[in-house]
Amino acid sequence: MSEKSIFSRIIDRELPADILFENESIIVIRNIAPHAPIHLLGITKQPYQSIHSLLQDPNGKDLLWQLMQCLSNLAIELGIAESGYKLTTNVGVDGGQSVSHLHVHLLGGMQLQE
Repeated sequence: MSEKSIFSRIIDRELPADILFENESIIVIRNIAPHAPIHLLGITKQPYQSIHSLLQDPNGKDLLWQLMQCLSNLAIELGIAESGYKLTTNVGVDGGQSVSHLHVHLLGGMQLQE
């Protein structure tokens, strides 16, 4: 049996996190090592390895829409929707993915570079 990811441990309440949103499918937390004044992580509760594996699931498109809608709503609530923000996900080692569990970064609250 493989070891649980840090995100699975947060979802299972084995590790603490600052949770901003949660439902049966996703959880959104503040990043503990932020790269911007606002740095959230939108995480699927089902441990998809990446966006690539999510989109191979017949229900993946609905889950992806739900995750993007939630992050967009949080950007509005946090007051960064008008000025702008970045959504990004990393895929694989060469793509900079450090946790093998699908998560989307929302970064904002400052001028961001490409």
